[in-house]
Amino acid sequence: MNAATTSQPAPPTWGRSNVEPAMEFSMQPLRILAGQIPIRLQGSFYRNGPGRLIRGAQTMGHWFDGDGAVLAVHFADGRARGTYRYVQTAGYVAESEADRLLYSNYGMAAPGLRGLLRGIKNVANTAVLALPDQLLALWEGGAPHALDLEDLTTIGLTDLGTGQAKLPYSAHPKVDPQTGEIFNFGVAIGAKIAIHLYQSDRTGQISRNRSIPLPYLPLIHDFAFAGKYLVFCISPVRIKMLPILLNQKSFSEAMQWQPHLGTQILLIDRETLEPLPVIETDTWFQWHFGNGHVNAQGQVVLEIVRYEDFQTNGFLQDVATGQTNRAVAGQLWQLIINPQRQRVVSNTCIVNRGCEFPVSTTVGLPGRYTYLSVQKLGGNMTQELLGDIARYDYQTDSLISTNLSPHLYPSEPIWVQDWVLATVYNGQQHQSEVWIWHGDQLPEEPLCRLQLPTVIPIGFHGTWRAR
Repeated sequence: MNAATTSQPAPPTWGRSNVEPAMEFSMQPLRILAGQIPIRLQGSFYRNGPGRLIRGAQTMGHWFDGDGAVLAVHFADGRARGTYRYVQTAGYVAESEADRLLYSNYGMAAPGLRGLLRGIKNVANTAVLALPDQLLALWEGGAPHALDLEDLTTIGLTDLGTGQAKLPYSAHPKVDPQTGEIFNFGVAIGAKIAIHLYQSDRTGQISRNRSIPLPYLPLIHDFAFAGKYLVFCISPVRIKMLPILLNQKSFSEAMQWQPHLGTQILLIDRETLEPLPVIETDTWFQWHFGNGHVNAQGQVVLEIVRYEDFQTNGFLQDVATGQTNRAVAGQLWQLIINPQRQRVVSNTCIVNRGCEFPVSTTVGLPGRYTYLSVQKLGGNMTQELLGDIARYDYQTDSLISTNLSPHLYPSEPIWVQDWVLATVYNGQQHQSEVWIWHGDQLPEEPLCRLQLPTVIPIGFHGTWRAR
């Protein structure tokens, strides 16, 4: 299965994973196709992503618009059980009953007055956060949906103890592994535009929050947790609200790339949630951060997957159609900031192979390894999605990666102790699997391959919950 690619790459097959709505399956044992499950692997692997990008004859406007569906795989005693279920959001239920699209979303504006009055659908499709008593399905612009940790039954929306029915809670919370505290943010749109910062205990209940006003509406997808700081890099994407309010444009269509504005860096003291003065720097765009920490000199060190412009949004929009025609790739960069002097010390590309979804083996502290989804070597970059998993080693400045066949597409890597887990879509056989690698042996065959009963469309983020 790890055979090298040929000199004439075959047409990409990833589009087959999302041209039809995904089919749920109930809890059942998963068949081992090859290898064995490590006996010490004890816990649950969760993955979220758009399960449905079409309703009736209508295709959704952007990959980000798909209805969220969550996979759970529970490991115990060398065996695995799994289930896959749609998050029963209010919008998903209403559109299922009507058998047509009713709501506006990130990449589409629902027509007519009724579309305007219904507002934006919370699709709960981006990431998951495992709490002691429930799993949260997360999205960019609204409150989380709580699910049962075992069978993924939708419990309903949760305000995390705030009393805010429309709590803006992003899809990228950060958990301090030393204290169990959870930090997150949300961008609020109303009479005033602001970043809302949240601090929770390990149960997820928000104990402290702070609002930081902004003079404009930006696109902020993620932030970095760097020990004593929360770090936001605000790229020069500005969103014009009037056409959205008039239902003339979607959020994606109302976004404007204004490179002359540069990128702004906002450091937040994690103890007080007080912001430091904004740092102005050069222009780039990023969706995701990897690890962050404070070095011996008191400087903030961050990993970002950096893009030179905002064409990535168009590329991701095309994914919803099953084919792309734009050569867009991010690279892993290391950003060093001096908080005292309020300036960027350096911004250096450390992995120039196209990549995304950086996952570090440490959080908030210096670490040696970062795992990434990377482009296949020799693939057609205008048509392909990320097709291999790699590990960057800071100590040796080296990169090792899988060498998957052209028709195999792994999801974001999830690091668990000694292992790396990912769902893998096989475009040739039109089936999905869960693969387990040893973290030091990515170029080798996986330790185990598990068959999933139905196709899991290529999606976004996942997590691990230890038993």
